[in-house]
Amino acid sequence: MPAVQDRLSPLLPLISASSPCCAVSNNLSVKHLFRFYSMASVEDYDFQGGDAGSAETVPIEAGQIRKGGLMMIKDQPCKVSEVSHSKTGKHGSAKCNFSAYNIFNNKKLEDMMPSSQGTSVPIVSRIEYTLVDINEEDGFVTLMSEGGETREDLKLPDYPETYAAELQGLFDEGKSLIVTVWKACGHEQIMSHKVETGA
Repeated sequence: MPAVQDRLSPLLPLISASSPCCAVSNNLSVKHLFRFYSMASVEDYDFQGGDAGSAETVPIEAGQIRKGGLMMIKDQPCKVSEVSHSKTGKHGSAKCNFSAYNIFNNKKLEDMMPSSQGTSVPIVSRIEYTLVDINEEDGFVTLMSEGGETREDLKLPDYPETYAAELQGLFDEGKSLIVTVWKACGHEQIMSHKVETGA
């Protein structure tokens, strides 16, 4: 536990209270944060903005991971869809079998490891932007943060297959869109949107 606590300490100032699944405040202790990581679902891993000292993952024992949680499989951030445990044998510990899906492209991945083996959980941030413009030639979008800063380094998403066309269609209709960008392990992608209604 001490090693994990040392890794989690820099993350405390970064925790967002916006998760729909857990009410999380910046006053969480390291002990509570460890429990948060152990039991959380994909929506719970929600950190705003910071890079947590360049950390992209947090260590955890395989036996702590639950269905609906997050884990790294083959260097890819995944949401766990199924977890099964084999019985402890005479000469080894119980094993965990994981089925999971890449959070960005829904590709299925599987892994098996002893329940006591160390693995890792990806740090996922979710940030909302206003969609300002779409370049129809190359698919790059112009996004504006709540603070008024703009960025032009993301493209329309390529997953789901029809999602880019859906966003383009709504934008062409003159809809004001708020998009949610997920970031994990160096990858960023528009994952959802909502239509902003007038005041």
